[in-house]
Amino acid sequence: MNTHQRSRYCVIGAGVAGVSAGKCVLQAGGDVVIFEQTAQLGGTWVYTDATGKDSNGLPIHSSMYEGLWTNLPKEIMGFPDYEMPQQRRSYIHSSEVLKFIQNYANHFEVDKHIRFEHSVEEVKLTNTNKWEVRVKDLARDETETMIFDFVLVCNGHYFNPATPEVEGRKRFKGIQLHSHEYRKPELFKNRNVLIIGSGPSGKDLVFAAAAHANTVYFSHHVPDKLKDMLFPSNVIQAPDVTRLHESQVEFKDGSCHPVDLILYCTGYRYNFPFLHESCGIEVDSNWVKPLYKQVLNINHPTMAFIGIPYYVCTTLMFDLQSRFVMEYYSGRRELPSRLEMQADHDAEMAGRWARGLHKRQAHMLGGVSQAEYYDDLAATAGIEPIPPVMTKMHIASNRRKNEDLSNYRNDVFRVLDAESFEIVYDEQLAGRGK
Repeated sequence: MNTHQRSRYCVIGAGVAGVSAGKCVLQAGGDVVIFEQTAQLGGTWVYTDATGKDSNGLPIHSSMYEGLWTNLPKEIMGFPDYEMPQQRRSYIHSSEVLKFIQNYANHFEVDKHIRFEHSVEEVKLTNTNKWEVRVKDLARDETETMIFDFVLVCNGHYFNPATPEVEGRKRFKGIQLHSHEYRKPELFKNRNVLIIGSGPSGKDLVFAAAAHANTVYFSHHVPDKLKDMLFPSNVIQAPDVTRLHESQVEFKDGSCHPVDLILYCTGYRYNFPFLHESCGIEVDSNWVKPLYKQVLNINHPTMAFIGIPYYVCTTLMFDLQSRFVMEYYSGRRELPSRLEMQADHDAEMAGRWARGLHKRQAHMLGGVSQAEYYDDLAATAGIEPIPPVMTKMHIASNRRKNEDLSNYRNDVFRVLDAESFEIVYDEQLAGRGK
């Protein structure tokens, strides 16, 4: 790929992925503009009471709710060249994560390159294989079109709620919300609550609801995984929902129970409304394709996506993917041919389908799969890998979460070396609570 040092880079989004990408572009000597549709950096870590639309009429991006603490230890939430500040806790409040991201952006002077309240409306390929990016300055209500050599899409994937079609949804007269719209636990007070979905948000919000609600029905389809978990006495684990009535929920086992609030903790859909069809990217049942190594747009490899895989060490993966991309975009390394990238993509997907995964799990990692992915990215681009201890701590954290959902945040992780760590249960933290 023929590039020169001052290539122009467009980064879409100033969340953690966008800030990480911007930093790597700057370190490679590129000229970067980061477009952020809100008024501050941080993406999903920015808390707001507001739900629905913001002051500019755009959908609220953040899914952050009041009182949220991380579900990963801070020891795996830093960057290779900028770690989380030392403190007693491993699991920290969301506001501390936001402050860390702000400090990171300031330290590497990424914040100087962010255009706040700028919404990317369209990205289109030109006939000279450049990227035409149309951006709206929301504060001035003005639109501008710019040309870039490279586009890094970093708009996150926790903002477009996926809500299942449940029979009787329109008949139900109570409150129905996706977890994306949840903010404060007072919502649950004196209610009979139905929580659907057993992902990280579902599990956390079961405890938040139980502290205020009369009864909480926790509907999921992983009874074996959660059978040993200790939930508050007013939590009833239930199978999948069959249908809703005006003021009741009917479950797969035939039982019916009164509910007046339903919270869908059912995940999100990847969404890139600004990508013109000329970009050559398709989202098929939440499978973003075709991507080489889950990052590069095979049809037009001067476009990259940072942060698509999930169940990962997020900040470390964002940094690794950004460094991977810049090896090619800076001209230090030549990209494989389109045929080679497509063959690699097809082989990866064939392996996933052979393991019984579905399209909606095309980007799911977790467990040892993430370590294999990190190592493959690093080896392919000849860059520094993520130390194995990070993946090991991620796996251990998830295991502890499943063993003791109400107390795992009192664990304190200590990195011993690149391969090993220890966990100390801090009795004083447990006694003090959060």
